[in-house]
Amino acid sequence: MSYRRAMDNPLDDWFVREILVHEAALVQYLRRCWSQTDDLHDLRQEVYVRVYEAAARSLPQQPKSFLFATARHLMTDRLRRGRIVSIEPAGDFESLNVLLVDEVSPEHRLGARQILKHLAAALDRLPERCRQIVWLRRVEELPQKTVAAKLGISEKAVEKQIAKGMRLLAEHYHGRSPAPKSAGRGVKRRGAGRLE
Repeated sequence: MSYRRAMDNPLDDWFVREILVHEAALVQYLRRCWSQTDDLHDLRQEVYVRVYEAAARSLPQQPKSFLFATARHLMTDRLRRGRIVSIEPAGDFESLNVLLVDEVSPEHRLGARQILKHLAAALDRLPERCRQIVWLRRVEELPQKTVAAKLGISEKAVEKQIAKGMRLLAEHYHGRSPAPKSAGRGVKRRGAGRLE
């Protein structure tokens, strides 16, 4: 790709002069750090977009360092979002005695589906507010403070609902049912199938 044409915008000139000159090094860095080669083009473009947008606000003092820091942060963000675990094997897989994904049997897949189905059923049985808080904290991994602000409740209320939700999920998941209503422990039923 040739970037020799004249640029009308000073930011474009800066970008070509200070950032695009490092394209080969950036591509090599991304290849070395990111195992999914199909994503490399998109990663590179997203790095460029982030650098350009940041430079539009304020030009970085050390453009090359900023470029590679941006790439590192982008990969970290993608790993967090995708929950991708990077594994760099020290030797061959056979010597590690591990079950590779391609070798997962239909029985293992069915077992995993059944576990997920059971967990989803337990989550569905939680009281609505409790389920919402458990979802935001444990699935979406929002900070406690953010959940409290989003729902207009105190952080203490979030803590209590998380503790309650985890207890009810564990009871349902492991086949123990909550104490019956007549036990006088403040456990109520609010509709069919709903845990309280």
